Amino acid sequence: MVLVGQLIIIGKMCRNGPKWNLNKGFCGRGRHCIVLPLLNTPVTASEIPVIQEILHPSHPVPNDRTDTFKMASNGSGCAEPNITFKHHLYAVTYTIVFIPGLLANSTALWVLCRFISKKNKAVIFMINLAVADLAHVLSLPLRIYYYINNVWPFGHRLCLLCFYLKYLNMYASICFLTCISIQRYFFLYNPFKAKDWKRRYDAAISVAIWMFVGAACSPFPIMRYQGITNSANACFADLAVKKISSKVVPVVMTIVAELLGFVGPLIVIVYCTWKTKESLQTFQMPLQSSEKRKALRMISTCAIVFFICFTPYHINFFFYMMVKEDIITDCSIRISTLYTQPFCLSLASLDCCLDPILYFFTTSEFQDQISRHSSIVIRSRLMSKESGSSIKE
Repeated sequence: MVLVGQLIIIGKMCRNGPKWNLNKGFCGRGRHCIVLPLLNTPVTASEIPVIQEILHPSHPVPNDRTDTFKMASNGSGCAEPNITFKHHLYAVTYTIVFIPGLLANSTALWVLCRFISKKNKAVIFMINLAVADLAHVLSLPLRIYYYINNVWPFGHRLCLLCFYLKYLNMYASICFLTCISIQRYFFLYNPFKAKDWKRRYDAAISVAIWMFVGAACSPFPIMRYQGITNSANACFADLAVKKISSKVVPVVMTIVAELLGFVGPLIVIVYCTWKTKESLQTFQMPLQSSEKRKALRMISTCAIVFFICFTPYHINFFFYMMVKEDIITDCSIRISTLYTQPFCLSLASLDCCLDPILYFFTTSEFQDQISRHSSIVIRSRLMSKESGSSIKE
């Protein structure tokens, strides 16, 4: 339903012949019904062209945000919903993620950098994972402001930077979760190589990942740059995707992104989880069994985070890009894809809260440091209360 001045357009076809009625509105064959609740007189025939101009404007007003739901035309001939509830969904999701994500990742980064031995398996990858999450979390207040107020007053560059950080966080997280799974699996089956493994190897791999992911994510803001210049107050999901004359290019880009950013890591993580679980079924010494269980716990946590946060998004992302490029023309698929996209994108943001679970429940040193510092804080508070009560006495 669209509110246009004093008109409400209802997506319902009329059954009777053309007529004007105060309650039912004017109905023509193949036309939508129009209700005029604010008018007390019937509309004359001379006003019909005005109504037709409102329904099919020759000069539409751009960037209208007053509607709660409207149907937009596209090259496929389908009527697509402009789903404005996504602003409320994003605002609520990012508000929920911000405080836990900020506290958990800040604490994780502090503990991992100061107290965890750098020889501990996968700690370098965990540090980089926390940095990626923290970079995205710090941009969430700006996103929350935009989705609440529907206005972006912070400039084009900051908009594109926050937009870029979202995808940088997503694909950096995918890469580092994959590296953690590979390393734990590899060292489990090659314990002698684990002893000779140098910390600088992990650092070099991390630098390579940041460079690769940084370059691979650059098309996301580039494809939206034209949209931000055409709409000064819009940002993020409201930016129009740049149209490319050849449909082959976006299809190839989407397939490559899906293969490298989702399908490949998914196969690796599932394989590492399966082989590690399989190794527990063979006979082994108690010490080996304990080490394998720790490895399985870490790899399984990576798999759970991956499936919850990134699988729904990437399944929907392929169809979403095909819809945006008018390659998919089936109306039901188009509408369901557009409706699903905000929920999948919100799920992808939850990795900022779920990744710290990986550090706490799979790293014994991390648990020890958290419990030690928690006990120190509790002890100091108890001592301060006791000293305060003794002074009063």
